[in-house]
Parts: sequence; structure tokens; C-alpha cells
Amino acid sequence: MATSAVRRRTRRARYAARGAAGSPVMRGLARAGLLARGAMYILIGWIAILIAAGSSSQQADRSGALHTVAGTRFGGALLWLLFAGFAGLALWRLSEAAYGSPGSGGRKATARLQSLGRALIYGFVAYGTLKYALGAGAPQSTNTQSVDLTASAMRHPGGQVLVVIAGLALIAGGAYLAWQAWRREFLRTLETGRMRARTRRVVEWLGLIGGIARGIVFATAGVFLVIAAVKSQPQQAKGIDSALRTLAATPFGPLVLVVVAIGLIMFGLFSCCQARWFRS
Repeated sequence: MATSAVRRRTRRARYAARGAAGSPVMRGLARAGLLARGAMYILIGWIAILIAAGSSSQQADRSGALHTVAGTRFGGALLWLLFAGFAGLALWRLSEAAYGSPGSGGRKATARLQSLGRALIYGFVAYGTLKYALGAGAPQSTNTQSVDLTASAMRHPGGQVLVVIAGLALIAGGAYLAWQAWRREFLRTLETGRMRARTRRVVEWLGLIGGIARGIVFATAGVFLVIAAVKSQPQQAKGIDSALRTLAATPFGPLVLVVVAIGLIMFGLFSCCQARWFRS
């Protein structure tokens, strides 16, 4: 009897927790976070286009996007909105890690681990945005972060191997993002039944091209991380900005950078669409 009562209370507590995870407040935090992520990718893509045109020296990464926002008329207020959005996104992903996410199917354990990793990443982004909004220091560029972390790791025994593993993980992660986009797996996270047919096609193309472009950028950064480790040259490690600039040095020149930049803008727009129609 006592055991059955405990089990019932446990089930009720679990259902209440899941209900809180899917509450209007949590959905609002998720939407705010997806909008913040979308704005960030749109800005990064736009900066990359300006770099391809030779009319910008700004970093095409999160730090450059925040600098761009801060330089606008309402920069201070916008930074606080971005912080709130990324903090909300971190909390939403944390709730998914704790209680599961829709559309995970038979991959519940894997999906929860992915959500936990995303929660940590967005928490880090939110923290950096908060520091910048408070005037406690501008965020480091991803290039500087990559070189510093690589140099620190390679000073320790086995650090070179760890950097290679991290680079291979980035390559695999980028390939996985592109593969997910190609398979249109992002549609599982959207309430497509609420869309008109034309809207669904547009959102599908934004997610497809944007997801592939995002995967290419991550994989490119991973390649240079492996090169830095193999050559024992930490300065070879590249963040998002340098990875994008490297694309401009390919045989097709700035055209490749423009194509990838447009893809990042499309992913930003998809993220905004996801905020509108995500499946909670």
C-alpha cells in the first residue's frame, strides 16, 4: 500500500514537472531564445557578406554580432533582450534534458544529452552577453578563444590528442547538422499542420539550406583544429570568423563565402520561424 502511494506521488510529481516544462512561461522563454538565436545568425551572415565585399573589418561571429548590436541607437536595450533570449533558450533546453523533448522518438537518452549540451552552450552565450550588457568587458572573438583553448590544452600531456579529438568531434557535429538538415529532421520540431502549404515550403527550404550552411561552418572550424594539433601550432586553430574567411580564400573566392553567409542568414530566418511554430 505504502509503496503504491509513493509510486502514485512520484508519477504525479513527474507529470507536474513535465507540465511545467511545457507551460506557457517555458514556451515563451523558448520563443524568445529562438528569436535571439535567429537574430544572431542573421547578423553573422550579414557581416560575412560585408567581409566578402571588402567593406567590413568586423568579426563574423558572436562577438562581432554583439558589437554591431551595441553600436546601434538602442544597443543597450537590445543587448539585454538578447541576454534574456539566450537565458530563456538555456532554460528551455535544460527542461528538455530533464523531462525529454517532443519528436525525440526512440532516442530519448541521446536527445536529452544533446539538450543538456545545448543548454550549457546557450548558458555560456547568455553569460557573455550579460557581461557585455553590464559593461564588464567585450566578448572574445571565437578566433581568440579557439587559439587560447588550443594552446592551453597542448601545454599538458596528451593535450595534442585531446585537441585532435575535439576537432574530429566538431567535424562530426557539423556533418551531423548538415545530415539532419538534408533529411529535414527539423520538421519534427515544428507544427507544420498550422502552416499554409506555401509557408511550409519556404520554412523547409530555410531549414534545409540554413542547416547545411551551419554544418559546413562547424566542420570547417573542426578541420583547422585538427590541423593545429597535428602541426603543433595553436595559432592554426580558427573560430567561426576565420573559418568563414578561409572559405573566401578558396578557388571560387568570395562567392563561396557569400553563399555560406546567405545560408547562415537563412538559418537565422528559420530560427525565427521555429519560434513561431515550434512543437512544445
